[in-house]
Amino acid sequence: MHHSSSTLSKNAAAWLRLASSYSTATKKWLALLASLSCRPEDLFNVNPERSLPENAKTLLNKVCEKSVEKALIWLDEASENKMITFGCCDYPDMLASLDNPPLVIFVKGNASLLQQSQIAMVGSRRASFQGKKTAEEMAAALSIKGITVTSGMALGIDAASHKGALHGCGKTIAVMGTGPDSIYPFKHKSLHSDILAAEGAIITEFFPGIPAKAWHFPRRNRIIAAMSLGTLVVEAKIQSGTLITANMAADLGRDVFAIPGSIFNTHAQGCHWLIQQGAKLVTNVNDIFDELAIEALPEKESRCVESEKSELNSLATDKLLASVDYDVTAIDVIAQRGSMPVQQAMALLLEYELCGLVTAVPGGYIKLRGN
Repeated sequence: MHHSSSTLSKNAAAWLRLASSYSTATKKWLALLASLSCRPEDLFNVNPERSLPENAKTLLNKVCEKSVEKALIWLDEASENKMITFGCCDYPDMLASLDNPPLVIFVKGNASLLQQSQIAMVGSRRASFQGKKTAEEMAAALSIKGITVTSGMALGIDAASHKGALHGCGKTIAVMGTGPDSIYPFKHKSLHSDILAAEGAIITEFFPGIPAKAWHFPRRNRIIAAMSLGTLVVEAKIQSGTLITANMAADLGRDVFAIPGSIFNTHAQGCHWLIQQGAKLVTNVNDIFDELAIEALPEKESRCVESEKSELNSLATDKLLASVDYDVTAIDVIAQRGSMPVQQAMALLLEYELCGLVTAVPGGYIKLRGN
């Protein structure tokens, strides 16, 4: 691992130069080095008596020295900026299993996390409130057990997963589809800071100055899938990038987990399809721990102290709580099911909300998991 340009070894500098040629698949570089039985630095220090083959010269012409210079400047900008190169002792073993592994990983923050046990959490950018809440709770439980939560810091499930890990006083890794000097989406600037403040890590294979592009995200997703023991899908449509990540994980021999939802929720259809294909159905974080042979968490204690629940224990309010679904339930439907006026139902629902039993959302209320 390298913290500044001045400490960069010849080997690391050579890997950096090879990685700068974006149009060249990394497996081509690895195949070339294997065929020549040489180290990457040997490509740039050729003995005049031993010229390189034409295919090597063609590949070397694609090296972008300007990108290399930007990377070295970024490396010197802050002590938290680091670089890990392929083949070094800090390079994650899980990533090396890829057919097309990144030759360089730029790390902002805690680079040692890349060697820790991780679970990837992925899902819809336009997730439902319940989906985001579920992601937060799952991530918090994983982090309490010392599992690092890895995701892509996108809108929706990704962001909720990172936040949940932080709420569980754990650490989280965000894998980006941009250069390490960018925050994408920019509205997650505070989340970016929170991850680093909690000794988490922001990582990417893209060089400084590289903006977000559509084709970056499948490349980003392969890193998320490869670094993790398993991938948990919280919400996904039947045709989405989330399913691509899940399939990548399965192809790598990693576990795939999926959380079911309502048959009427289009964001749950992708999860249902994965379960039909053999993904592990998850309704509780202990389902993941069972599969990974991790000791289960104890049952969660009630969210409300007894003094707060004195009024909630009445028959009327118990009936009202049963009237609220895990999907959005309109207030008039809740009142009708609870056999009470709308105003009375709203007053009691406020009590529920203060105790963390339900929450108000556009269109009505939803019951929170575990209640």
